[in-house]
Amino acid sequence: MQNKKTLVLGASTNPSRYSYLAIKSLMAHQHSVMAIGNKKGMVGDIVISNENILAEDVDTITLYLNPSNQKPYYNYILDLKPKRIIFNPGTENDELEALAKNAGIETIAACTLVLLASKQY
Repeated sequence: MQNKKTLVLGASTNPSRYSYLAIKSLMAHQHSVMAIGNKKGMVGDIVISNENILAEDVDTITLYLNPSNQKPYYNYILDLKPKRIIFNPGTENDELEALAKNAGIETIAACTLVLLASKQY
């Protein structure tokens, strides 16, 4: 299995949130995980930052922010140059999708948890 460095954008320390479950599942599938949320915290060994994280070689950004909360991150997301962006249910955003495609970034409307569980990640 290939390790895909993944940024969870919209991370939460709340175990009932999908972003929390995604972090746990990504770790269980042995992917490197970085997380940004509106509050600092921890999920297992993963630190949730409330500031942009400088990173290289990001394979995937998985979004858990509604479209209006994505706007402040547009430049950050595009500057990271991920291979792909996963728009989880409720995060679909035509504007960001168009910007990403213009930058050569693949976009997928899917659920990270389903992709991991079905070995399509």
